[in-house]
Amino acid sequence: MSQKTQGFSFKVLTINTHMGFNAFNRRFILPELRDAVRSTGADIVLLQEVMGSHALHKLQVANWPETPHYEFLADTMWKNFAYGRNAVYPEGHHGNAVLSRLPIVDYHNRDISVAGTEKRGILHCQLQVPDSPVTLHILCVHLGLREAHRMAQLKMMCQLVNELPPDAPVVIAGDFNDWRQRANAILKRDAGMEEVFSRKNGRPARTFPARFPLLRLDRIYVRNAGISHPQTIPLRPWSHLSDHAPLAVEIHL
Repeated sequence: MSQKTQGFSFKVLTINTHMGFNAFNRRFILPELRDAVRSTGADIVLLQEVMGSHALHKLQVANWPETPHYEFLADTMWKNFAYGRNAVYPEGHHGNAVLSRLPIVDYHNRDISVAGTEKRGILHCQLQVPDSPVTLHILCVHLGLREAHRMAQLKMMCQLVNELPPDAPVVIAGDFNDWRQRANAILKRDAGMEEVFSRKNGRPARTFPARFPLLRLDRIYVRNAGISHPQTIPLRPWSHLSDHAPLAVEIHL
């Protein structure tokens, strides 16, 4: 984070953690993932498919942490974190999480599930900007696999954004599963959100599969904020740590 005469800037990273396992679930890689996330120097980290608890893995997997995965990843680098539990099953649960160097003054997990499908949510965190009355709104999302469900979820997302103060800075990031690239136009038209890679390059970044990215599934959107240096993180070591390539951007208020 940096405080400049023209305002405040911070680095955002988004990554689908794939429950702490590598792309084919053959190896538990959460300790390596923590090192990789720390190396980016991100101020705010948005995580999807992060494990809250799993009773069987705790017994069977070597190096399984005693704390929830989001706390393990936060460690001593991000003192503030929030978790939104979405998928619940007999062994445990997983969802979205936000790690932050800024104080999280409030958070809420908004249910955007479509009836009869896998549970989905938007983790909405309110962060306090240092030496400022400004509240920064961070929304961590993971949308459904079917297009009809995503369209319904995008509508709910726009409704949530439009409930926020019109001049408040907003960042939405996560796994949109939007392989047909429909989200940009909807979020721009109905909520004033602009995708950071599209602002620079004309379209979102390729992020999936991480080893040879073809599909543009992961996104970072902003409103009432400037951006610089949107980047996909270099393949190594990330292609061994998740099936999605992480995205990062510097945001200026």
